This record gives sequence, C-alpha cells and structure tokens, in this order.
Amino acid sequence: MNTDIIRTDATKLAELIRAREVSPVEVMRAHLDRIEAVNPELNAIVTVADGVLEAARAADAAILAGDELGPLHGVPFTAKDSIDTAGVLTQRGSPIFRGRIPKADATSVARLKAAGAILIAKTNLPEFSYSTETDNLLTGRANNPWNLDRTPGGSSGGESAAIAAGMSPLGLGTDLAISVRGPAANTGIIGLKPTHGRIPMTGIWPRVPRRNWHVGPMARSVRDIALAYSLLVGPDGTDGFSTTTLGFDVGVGASPDRPLRVGWLVEPGFGPIDPEVGATVQAAAEALMVAGCVVEPVRIPVLERDFALDAFNRLHVMELKPAFAIATAGRSDDELYKMAKAMLATPDTSMKDYIDAEQAAERLRDGFADYFQRYDALLCPVLPIPAHTHGATEFTINGQTVDASYIQGATVPLNVTGLPGLSIRFGTSLDGLPIGVQLVSSWFAESTILHLASLLETASPVRDLHPDI
Repeated sequence: MNTDIIRTDATKLAELIRAREVSPVEVMRAHLDRIEAVNPELNAIVTVADGVLEAARAADAAILAGDELGPLHGVPFTAKDSIDTAGVLTQRGSPIFRGRIPKADATSVARLKAAGAILIAKTNLPEFSYSTETDNLLTGRANNPWNLDRTPGGSSGGESAAIAAGMSPLGLGTDLAISVRGPAANTGIIGLKPTHGRIPMTGIWPRVPRRNWHVGPMARSVRDIALAYSLLVGPDGTDGFSTTTLGFDVGVGASPDRPLRVGWLVEPGFGPIDPEVGATVQAAAEALMVAGCVVEPVRIPVLERDFALDAFNRLHVMELKPAFAIATAGRSDDELYKMAKAMLATPDTSMKDYIDAEQAAERLRDGFADYFQRYDALLCPVLPIPAHTHGATEFTINGQTVDASYIQGATVPLNVTGLPGLSIRFGTSLDGLPIGVQLVSSWFAESTILHLASLLETASPVRDLHPDI
C-alpha cells in the first residue's frame, strides 16, 4: 500500500496524475488496498464499484493520448449509499432496497465523473439516511477510525470514516439536519453544506420532501472542498430548488477589501456545549483574529427565542413521515430498523404546532438576515461533544442531561434556514478525538466560509494528524 498516495488530497493527486508522476492505476490500487486493509474494522465502505481498475486504465490512456483532462482526472471518489450511481448498488441502508441498481447517476455524481473523477465505492449510512448514527439492518454499523468504540456520526458517517481513514480522498454526503457537518466533525475531516439548492438533489432519496435536504462535498483539505463545490454547484433543470446560476461565488480566497467581520458564539442558542468544544471555538476565534479578521463574541437573539431543533422536529415529522410510509408500505416489520419504526410511530404534528414551527423557521431566517447585516460570518460549534459511544440515548453536557437528538442543536438551524455551513477540525479532546468548529455565512456566500476555513486550516494545530488504523 502506498501511504503517500492515500494521505494525499484530491487536488494534489490530480496534479500528480496530470504531470505523470503517478498513474491513475497506481492511485486506484493504493485506495483499493487501503479499503481491503481497514474496512473490515470500520465497515465504512459497503460496495466497491465494478471496473474501477479498468476505468483507471482508461484514464491513463487518455493522458498518454494527450486528451483534454478534467480537474479531477483519474482521482477516486466515494458517494453515500443514498446517492444514485448508475450500475452500482444504491440500497439506502434498508433491506427494502436490497439489490437496487439505478440506471442513472445522481446529478452530483455525474458532475464529478464529468470532471474526470472515478467512483470507487459507496459508503455506509443509517436506514433511509435518517439518523445521527450510521447503522442499519442491511449493511450494519460503521465505526470511527479514531476509536472503534465511537460513532462516526450520521447520516454520512460511512463517508466521513472512509475519507478520514484514507480509503477515499473525496466524497459526497447529504445533510438533513447534521449529516455532512456532524460526521465530518466526528472524524476530523472537512464537510460543506452549501446554501439550500446550490447543488441539485436530483437522484437522491427522498425525492420529496427536499426543502431541508442538502448534498455537499467531504474531504481532508479546504482546497478539495472548494474544487468539488465549484464542480457541483448550479441548476440541472430538474431540481426546482436549484435555481442559482452556475459559477456564482465559488472561489477560495475571495475576501473584501476590508477585514472580514466574524462573530463567535458558543452559548446560548444551541443547547448545552461541552467546555472542550467551547474552548476549541474560542481558539479558532483567536486564530482568525491573528489572521486579520475582526472577531468578537456575539449573541443571536432569535436562537434564544426559537430553539431551531424544536421547530425542525415539528416540521419534518409531517414532511418526511409520508415518504417513509410510502417506502415501507406492505413491508414486514422485520425489514424495518429502529429509525423507520420510530418515525412511523411518531404522532403527527398538530396543525397549530406545525404553523407555530413554520413561523419559528421564518423568524430564524429573519434573525440571521439581521445578523449578516453586521457580520460576514458566524463561528460556532458543530457538535456539543466529541464523538460519542455507539448507541448513546442521552448525554450529560455541562451538568445538563439531554436526549441524543441534542447532538443536532448547532447544525439544524442551518437546515431550517438554508444557510451554508462548513465543519473543520481545530482541536482534540482529552480522549484524543477530533473537535470541529462550524463556519456559517449568509446565503450564497460560500466563498466567505471557504476563505475563513483556509485561514483556520493554515493555523490549525491538528492539520497533519491522522487516525492510527
């Protein structure tokens, strides 16, 4: 196994391939060998795509022939198993979809392939992509490469674990409430949830509803996230939520002539936060100040008035429960795992509570709109605690006991409002686990958080750490 290759980011791999310093076949073999070596312990990869070495050889031949090469030519990538991949199993973490092979790629997959990337594998997820932990009846539980007793999170937990462990340099995840940013934080990689609609959800389950769902890139470097985002963004003529013109605000390093104004917030508004996490957010704030940003602590009143997780819970039951009911109609109980059973058993939200939740969501959007009149970005936690043990149902954080859903307290406000958010590691817990911070910008201002993330990446005390697996 070539350790240098599996620890090299996608951007550099593409450069090496174009310069003929390494071949697509060598790159693919190194990642296949890594999958064989570590996936039995992690269970992050659920399907290796057929014909990947043949695809790598074809990529090699294109180089030798002098063909025009895409920006990710010959670079492997992975995709969460809720994202359709033509000719490759896409089973959505459920026996109901066992053996399902789509005929067409999701738009996001097709765009990475058009850039020359090669799909190497599909990654594990919770049943129906619906949980903060990655476990299901069909492909089992994924483990965190930093500590096998800890979760990599969900729902893009297999994706995050695969990238952190060097089985893939780049991947695609989806995010309903936490599912790109939370797993990225748990495993020490970077994940971007763009503005809602920036990347089409075409070819990703469920088709309806989509108003809180996002698809986003996951990787080990900010430049990989920026490159992938620039390739993925833009309407496809199918997803009606994706309407922003192609190529708008997609660069790394974009910053105004004046210093960027960044507010940082730990509490209140997100629920209780572990002191180690809070200290990491403060350290990141200090690093941005040293880098020349104007940084100050803030409070956002709307987050204190309307706890976004409460509004989300009341809204999405009414919106997602019908999709679950359709998918599970006529199926036996033994084909359903705890996620689907819990959703189907959840009482419907009353009309009054639904309207109240809609109004809370609108107040949250208005409150953030007001905030971004004064600040370019918000720096805050991703998760209230580092990666937790498998199957935890409640946490005690800062002396307060809360149920496990509170893990989404700082991420779900961005799904309710559609704001973009990026998770990047900036610390380590006393247990040796990654701690991430979250960068948030106004709608369609992804370049702001990509720029700030590049500053944190440069200043990070943990940027070269990798799990020992």
